[in-house]
Amino acid sequence: MSASQPSPNEALLQVHNLQVQFATNDGPVYAVNGLSFAMQRGETLGIVGESGSGKSQTALAIMGLLARNGRATGSIAYQGRNLLALSERELNTVRGSQIAMAFQDPMTALNPYLTVERQMTETLQWHKGMDRKAARASAVRMLDAVKIPAAASRIGMYPHEFSGGMRQRVMLAMALLCEPAILLADEPTTALDVTVQAQVLALLRELQKDMGIAILLITHDLGVIAGLCDQVLVMYGGRVMEQGSVRHIFHQASHPYTRGLLGAIARIDGDGGPLVPIAGSPPQMGQLPAGCPFAPRCAWADAGCESEVPALQDMAAPHADLNLRYPARRACHRPPALCTLGQSEGRAYG
Repeated sequence: MSASQPSPNEALLQVHNLQVQFATNDGPVYAVNGLSFAMQRGETLGIVGESGSGKSQTALAIMGLLARNGRATGSIAYQGRNLLALSERELNTVRGSQIAMAFQDPMTALNPYLTVERQMTETLQWHKGMDRKAARASAVRMLDAVKIPAAASRIGMYPHEFSGGMRQRVMLAMALLCEPAILLADEPTTALDVTVQAQVLALLRELQKDMGIAILLITHDLGVIAGLCDQVLVMYGGRVMEQGSVRHIFHQASHPYTRGLLGAIARIDGDGGPLVPIAGSPPQMGQLPAGCPFAPRCAWADAGCESEVPALQDMAAPHADLNLRYPARRACHRPPALCTLGQSEGRAYG
């Protein structure tokens, strides 16, 4: 299996200053605010944050699937081609075949009235021009690749006849049918038990190794991030609070929000003390604070934090993992040393 190759010095996907806004009766909703990142072939980028932080809207903007009242500006360049400037017809040549998305809820994304076979063969007939027989054979091979037992006999079943974990595998198979270069995986382990979650993550790692695809993983679960990602964006209020290698995020993170997320993780070994939840609630995206969106919940916030949005800036040693491929950046007015002062490893304040 293979995916189309970028030029040697060109990012496979380059997002620059992405803004996503929605027009509503109550005024504009600012879902994503100035997001920038780059992905190379074979990498996994994780976007993590609480519900409403802008994670899923980022993926939908890349796919050109925002709701009708939504508008994306900035640049989303796939192999140097700005997707936001393409017509719907031009975008359809990219969407599904070169950039594919596995949605959060398979039962919502899969058509309950069509068999899995029909849904998969339609994709191949549309994008690859295959006849029905060839499309069915290719669909069975992909179901085998995602480890659906007895794929040849089960392909004629309806989505409700599969378990939750098997439906997630079907969703991945459909997304990967055309051998895309990039897979956008939106909460791929939501509502699955821990054992099935581990199986899905292992499957993603195996498929990435076999196909060489880049994966944009959207999740609220830092455990999923740790098991799959190379680089991480921590989002809050539509903005990046901190970014860097997965090592940086788990061992050297200093943004108060990132520290709060880490402090709310239950550890199986019992180390690190009691869980410390983040006090307060995420902001209303139509009424964002004037300054840092996390300021109302932050123990370190001062008047400057409440009035001025902090810029996302490179971090210097010793507060950054010196990984030049995934430089550490942070959007906070407070010095890194202050935000980690007196905190035990892997824990944050409330």
